[in-house]
Amino acid sequence: MEIWVNPACSKCRSAVELLDEGGVSYTVRRYLDDPPSEEELRDVLARLGLEPWDITRTGEAVAKELGIKEWPREDAARERWIAALAAHPKLIQRPIITADDGTAVVARTDEAVRGVVSSGS
Repeated sequence: MEIWVNPACSKCRSAVELLDEGGVSYTVRRYLDDPPSEEELRDVLARLGLEPWDITRTGEAVAKELGIKEWPREDAARERWIAALAAHPKLIQRPIITADDGTAVVARTDEAVRGVVSSGS
């Protein structure tokens, strides 16, 4: 299991604490220092069952600079979104947990993290 975190994010710190409390084995990826590639993002999106716009932090300054809120949310624009997330990892919603069973979850709530812990992934 791997968790993508920004150490400055309180939700990330909370998720790590819950994983520790649950005795789950995991690795931490500081995705701002070690950004995911476009291929990794495609894989995580498939595991999440989401589209890139679903995991984009549209309130970030760089999102505003890029005008992301105005980008089409359709298949034809999917690669543009993925490229933006890879180039600007700050845009990626966090934390994201990828489980060993092939699933993934955007772990913004304690309930989402507990779901991963209880599945024993």
